[in-house]
Amino acid sequence: MSDGGGSESGAPTDDPERSLGGLADREGWRVDGAAARVHYEGEGDRYSVEYYAPSDCVVYWKVPPEGSGETAVPVGRETVPTPLRERIRMDLDATGIDPAVERREL
Repeated sequence: MSDGGGSESGAPTDDPERSLGGLADREGWRVDGAAARVHYEGEGDRYSVEYYAPSDCVVYWKVPPEGSGETAVPVGRETVPTPLRERIRMDLDATGIDPAVERREL
């Protein structure tokens, strides 16, 4: 694992902000300050997924079609496709962030 990720064993790190560097190494993730973001598109739906290190939580946003004039809105986890949620948990775990934070209610 890279120095920006969690521990070598893959165990959750005590410092989520340190793991942001590990997320930046994962496909599609970008880090901006104390947050990391990744975008997904599939089956006609678009999502932006954000991990916030200070609060150690994940927020899902449904992104409208380009040119629609609509704004992205936060959505509940139960509306997000299971494969996407599983991918987010795998990415978190791979970087030393406890994947259980993906299930945390806001």
